[in-house]
Amino acid sequence: MNIHKDKTPMGMKRSRRKFSSEYKAKVVIEALKERETMAELAKRFEIHPNRITTWKKEFLTRSPAIFNDGGHRSDPDTPDPEKLYAQIGQLKVEDDFLKKNLKKLGL
Repeated sequence: MNIHKDKTPMGMKRSRRKFSSEYKAKVVIEALKERETMAELAKRFEIHPNRITTWKKEFLTRSPAIFNDGGHRSDPDTPDPEKLYAQIGQLKVEDDFLKKNLKKLGL
């Protein structure tokens, strides 16, 4: 049976695999640790060594932006979601209380 590397045995093309940013970060961090060779990492993560090298270069190129002053800092004017959810919960309790007591009063 003649199998082209981009095709399955039935002659259908394989779909391109997509990797999440979390997965890429995991692979790159392992590569940066240098505990395993690229070949070992490639085998372990089932990807081509060139893919790991590309991700590693991209990571190293873009990582300084994390430490820039314009990085991901929370805006002081942005409300805290947890506080908003707590406020919503409090208002819901008050609303339910008022509805219940208004029904008792016949209003």
